[in-house]
Amino acid sequence: MAAVNSGVLRLYLSVYNWVIFFGWAQVLYNAILALLGSGHQTVYAAVEQPLLFMQTAAFMEILHAILGFVKSPISAIFPQISARLIFTWGVMWIPETHSHLPVTSLILYWSITDIIRYSFFGLKEAFGDVPYWLLWLRYSSFMVFMPISVVSEVGLIYAALPYMKASKEYCFRIPQKYAYILSEIQWRLI
Repeated sequence: MAAVNSGVLRLYLSVYNWVIFFGWAQVLYNAILALLGSGHQTVYAAVEQPLLFMQTAAFMEILHAILGFVKSPISAIFPQISARLIFTWGVMWIPETHSHLPVTSLILYWSITDIIRYSFFGLKEAFGDVPYWLLWLRYSSFMVFMPISVVSEVGLIYAALPYMKASKEYCFRIPQKYAYILSEIQWRLI
């Protein structure tokens, strides 16, 4: 019975990884077409729906870790997936950020990284092994892409700040009596 369950789980994880791989391939394809056709200002509009779907589908990875389907610790997966969801449904959701260059670079980074990542896991689940070049890409490409990601995320937040400040949609006011308590706690922690 355990072998059947193991086989079903491997099949499920393989299908999951390949579906996500093809979704990210679609995002990358649409992003490149928009970038080459009309410039970086149109990339977000070209990939919005599949991007939102792919980033939201990544929430399943948190469930996979909680249910023990994968060996990855929840403490590693949760912050990564949460940060991407905050950027996708928070910062990128602001219409004024859509035409900025950091959106394009972040979309390209996410797409390439996840194409590598999900093809790696898809092959590993389906065949138990991966080619060396894909293994190397999986564990080495972050050295190039991580700085791009950090710069893009900071640039995107910077682009969003004027709108967030003007609209006050992302702000909440703390009553004065609580603001004092919070400032005292902050000073005691320093």
